Amino acid sequence: MVASVLITVVSLVLLSYWFRYSCLLLLRNQAQSSSLAQKQGDLDPLREAVERDYRLLTYLCRHAAGLAEQSLEERILILDYKLMRTWYRLTRTLAPTQARNALSEMAAVVAFLGQRIDEQGGLQAGAK
Repeated sequence: MVASVLITVVSLVLLSYWFRYSCLLLLRNQAQSSSLAQKQGDLDPLREAVERDYRLLTYLCRHAAGLAEQSLEERILILDYKLMRTWYRLTRTLAPTQARNALSEMAAVVAFLGQRIDEQGGLQAGAK
């Protein structure tokens, strides 16, 4: 009984480590165009802009012809975005550095999704 609980806990820890590593690896290739080393008061407009762009991109993915299929990478990054959004809300006042890091990762996910839509749209336009 103790062994199965221990195996389950270790498996969950390794799964969470793999998830974070995979997300960071997917985003590593994305250029981070803006520096988020701004004051805490300046983060809320950035967060609103990132969330607006995220909603727009996910709307396009759901409703555009040929873009509805999501790869495993996109699904993982969307889950990562949602986790980072929650982490941002939790750390916004107590740990501004962590909040900036979460917001930066959210922006990188949005950039990745935008690049994917651009690539898929370019392939479809080239095929016509």
